[in-house]
Amino acid sequence: MKYQQISASLFIKNRAKFMAQMKPKSIAVFNSNDVYPISADSTLPFEQHRDIFYLSGADQEETILVLFPDALNKAYREVLFVRETNAHIAVWEGEKLTKEKATEVSGIESIYWLSDFDKVFFDLMTEADIIYFNTNEHYRQAVETQTREDRFIKKCKEQFPAHQYAKSNPILQEIRGVKEPEEITLMQTACNITEKGFRRLLGFVKPGVWEYEIEAELLHEFIRNRSKGFAYTPIIASGNNANVLHYIENNQQCQDGDLILMDVAAEYANYSSDLTRTIPVNGKFTSRQKAVYEAVLRVKKEATSMLVPGTIWAEYHKECGEIMTSELLGLGLLDKADIQKEDKKWPAYKKYFMHGTSHHIGLNTHDYGSLKTPMKANMVFTVEPGIYIPEENMGIRIEDDVVIQEKGAPFNLMANIPIEVEEIEDLMHR
Repeated sequence: MKYQQISASLFIKNRAKFMAQMKPKSIAVFNSNDVYPISADSTLPFEQHRDIFYLSGADQEETILVLFPDALNKAYREVLFVRETNAHIAVWEGEKLTKEKATEVSGIESIYWLSDFDKVFFDLMTEADIIYFNTNEHYRQAVETQTREDRFIKKCKEQFPAHQYAKSNPILQEIRGVKEPEEITLMQTACNITEKGFRRLLGFVKPGVWEYEIEAELLHEFIRNRSKGFAYTPIIASGNNANVLHYIENNQQCQDGDLILMDVAAEYANYSSDLTRTIPVNGKFTSRQKAVYEAVLRVKKEATSMLVPGTIWAEYHKECGEIMTSELLGLGLLDKADIQKEDKKWPAYKKYFMHGTSHHIGLNTHDYGSLKTPMKANMVFTVEPGIYIPEENMGIRIEDDVVIQEKGAPFNLMANIPIEVEEIEDLMHR
């Protein structure tokens, strides 16, 4: 891994939080992701399942974590199974976790080779009444591929039909949504790497540059700072491309007079950052571009101030829509008649601002976290309003990542990344 090793104390705390919510005589199992084939002997780069990483720190394929707080043998209350390594694997694939290293990384004393899983698991299941399955219930999920977790669940139901089943996801949604201090530090590192990439761009962008050249500059800066690269597929959208919310082709030339919307950020140690900035190709906003930009920025600042303990996500988004409506009226994009005849299920402002203002962020860019209960301190949210005007060849979005504080205003992890019009113009001209 490129990142510095994370203290096992984080994963020890995370497991304790999860096990504290398990039912009596229950066992929970977490599987690593598959290595997905492309064709022939090629595979996609491995990405660890974020849940097993959150609970163990193990960042390796073919890994299984078992948690059984009521196991009669204390040694079996936390067990990590890893792929057995040998000299041949070391030569062809590189270093893998030894049993000693797996303990150092995870804080788990009981480490077994994966080949021992079936035997040990059967023995533990004779003591358990309930098994927690780790199903994907994220509100944005749209998974069609059968995963390693899916295969395990199918096999387990066939082998142990008399057991009761429970879901890990509700517990994970709750505990993963509230970050530990160590997690916030890792996210700050990801944001700091993102800042370096963005500042690099301000001296690079000019009329005639290609979107993919900007992507390359960012990737270079991210990797040289110990990131694997982008936390998500980068959006580098010049001109009217910015009005395609998930524009990822990044293959057009940036024209003098246009804006570039860049939704680009680094990951670090599997933790995401999520930044959006919109800058002028030639280093100078027109008066109209500046007016729209500053309207978006005002919405962002007001939305950020509302991210405090007790805020309800749905109500927050409704209020953000009202703030945006006011700004759109001021820009002449809406008039009072538009508001009076609007469909309450799709308010008038949605014509120019059709997505949400905030989402949880952490180990996933769209992270786990409760959305139906009041917000809590140490939840981390994006704040990302935008105004999209295809008829004016313009789309502007601005986004930062902020931590909810117990008291006072949220802490902005991206506070040092240029955002004001004058600062952006000054740095681009410099």
